[in-house]
Amino acid sequence: MAEATSRCHCSVPHCSNNKQRQPYLSFHAFPSFEYDRKKWVHAIRRDQSMTFTILRGSTFVCSRHFTDADYTSATGRKRLKKGAVPSRFLWNNWGQTARQSVYERVRARHGLCACPILSSDDAQEDDGDMVPEVTAGASDHDYAVAPPPGAQDAAAARINELEAEVRRLETEVMQLRIEHSLSQFQRFCASDEDIRFYTRFPSEEVFQAFWKAIEPSASMLVFWSKAQKKGQTARIEASESHHRSLPLIDEFILYCCRVAAGLKEKMLADIFKVSLSTVSRIIITWANYLYLILGSLPIWMSRQEVNSTMPEKFRQFCPEVRVIIDCTEIRCQNPSALTLQSEVFSSYKNTTTFKGLIGIAPCGAVTFVSSLFTGSISDQELTKKSGILDLLEQGDACMADKGFTITSMLAERGAKLIIPPFKMAAQFSREDAERTQAIARLRILVERAIRRVKEYHIWDTAVPLTMSGTVNQLWTNCCLMSNFQWPLDVKGHKSASAS
Repeated sequence: MAEATSRCHCSVPHCSNNKQRQPYLSFHAFPSFEYDRKKWVHAIRRDQSMTFTILRGSTFVCSRHFTDADYTSATGRKRLKKGAVPSRFLWNNWGQTARQSVYERVRARHGLCACPILSSDDAQEDDGDMVPEVTAGASDHDYAVAPPPGAQDAAAARINELEAEVRRLETEVMQLRIEHSLSQFQRFCASDEDIRFYTRFPSEEVFQAFWKAIEPSASMLVFWSKAQKKGQTARIEASESHHRSLPLIDEFILYCCRVAAGLKEKMLADIFKVSLSTVSRIIITWANYLYLILGSLPIWMSRQEVNSTMPEKFRQFCPEVRVIIDCTEIRCQNPSALTLQSEVFSSYKNTTTFKGLIGIAPCGAVTFVSSLFTGSISDQELTKKSGILDLLEQGDACMADKGFTITSMLAERGAKLIIPPFKMAAQFSREDAERTQAIARLRILVERAIRRVKEYHIWDTAVPLTMSGTVNQLWTNCCLMSNFQWPLDVKGHKSASAS
C-alpha cells in the first residue's frame, strides 16, 4: 500500500507532508475495500465530494498518522497491517508540545524557581531536607497561588511611577507643540513685510483679527478626505477628523504660503516636516473652508452704502454708478483632449485659460466675483451667466470698457451702461474726449483690484488640470481676501504701498 513516487502528498487536513520534502516517510493509498475506506475517510474527518475525491495512485495518508502497532515486519519489510486505521492527528493533540502549568508560569513571571512536586518518599531521600507534602488538590488548582509578600505594594508603586511619567511626557509634548506653533508663526510673520509676502495681509494686526474671527469655526474643521468618505449628507463630528500633524494656525499659514507666496507643495512639505499628501489635504480643506466662510459674507453693497463711500470724482462724473466690472483670465494647463482644448482656448490671450468676472464698488472694494468659465466664452455671455444682472436695481449704472456690449441686457433690469464713447467721426469731440478720460481714470480701479488678486503668486504659473476641482474656490478666496488689504484709491497711492 506504500508509494515511492515523489509526487505523493498527504490528504489529512492541516498536514503538508509530501514525498519530495519528507522522503523518509511512507505514503499509503486508501484501501480498495469499501468498508475499510469509509473508516479512513471518517478518521481523517473528510467527506468525499467535488473538493475531495479518492483516486487510486494520487490520494494518500502519510505514515505519521499511524502508530507503531499498525505496522508489521513479519516478511522482513515494514508493512501496514490489514485493517489499520490512521489515528494520530492534530485535533487529538498528537504532535503538540506539553504546555507549562499555570503554577509554573506564575512562578516564572515572579522570578521564582518552579520546584517539582515531590512525594513524601522522595522528600525523605533528598539529603534529609524536609519538604511539605502537597495534596493532589493543590496540584490541580495551582492558578490560585498567592503572590509573594510585598508584590502588590511593589506593583502599585510601579503603576504610580508610570502614571507620573505619562503625565510628565504629556506636558512635554504639549509644550513642544506650543513652541513649534510659535516658532512657525514667528518664522513666517516676524515683521509686517514678511506677513505681506507670505499671507498678503497688510499687517500683523489685520492677520490676527482675521484669525480670531475664523478660529472658532476652524477648530471644528474636518479634513476634506474624511468628508468625502462620510458623504455630503453625513454629519461628521470634529473628533472623527483625521489626526492633525500641525497646529491649526500652522495649517492656515501653510495654505497662505501656497496661495499668497506661491511656494510649491514639495517645499512646504519639507518646511513643515509633513508628508506631501498632508500638504495637499490641508490646502484642499482650507480652500473649501474659506470659500464657505468668505462666500457667506454679504459683500454686495446696497445703494445707500455705495453712495456713502463714493469718492468725490465719481460724484462729479457718474454718481449713479453701482458697480465697475471687468473680465480677467488665468492660464491653465493645456488638456490633451481636442474638444477641451477648443473650449479653454482664449483667442484674446492666444493660450488656454479660465475666465472670470470681477465687480467692485466705487470705493474699491470687491463686491462681486463670478465662477470661472472656459477661456472661449465671450464677455457678454459671461456677464449673463455670472448672475450680476440679478443684483442690479432700477436706476443703477454699470461701468465697463468698450468690449461689454450689454446695453440691452441692462435695460431689461432698468439699469444703464457707462462705457467710453465710440469714435463716430474722424476724431473725438471735446466732450467725448473729456468723458473718455474721466471714465478711464475711474475704471482703472477695477484693473488695480484685478492686479491685487493676481499678485497671489499661485497664479504665476499655469493652473494644472489636477486643481480644476478647487480652482474656483482658490480664485474666489483670493478675490475676497484682497478686501483685507489697504483700500484702493483713485490716484493709486495706497494700492502701491500695499503691493
